[in-house]
Amino acid sequence: MKNLFRIISFLEGVSYLLLMSLGLYYKYALNDPSFVKIFGMPHGILFMLYIVLAVTLKNQMKWSYKNLGIVLAASIIPFGTFYIDKKYLR
Repeated sequence: MKNLFRIISFLEGVSYLLLMSLGLYYKYALNDPSFVKIFGMPHGILFMLYIVLAVTLKNQMKWSYKNLGIVLAASIIPFGTFYIDKKYLR
């Protein structure tokens, strides 16, 4: 389960960066919202999987509620999921 969470965490972080960089660039600079639609749905699914897996892994990883809060908050901060992988999952 931990390895699955690491994969989802990585993919969620990459999809978030793509959405915030390419998606918003194309939407506002080129007036083309298609990339937001392309990256938005996969990112949303990966985000929900990240949250569910983090809550599921809380007991297995022996995280306190504070650590769980940090893991959950990292999903909305750019590069946050990469920090979680390095600090909490390795």
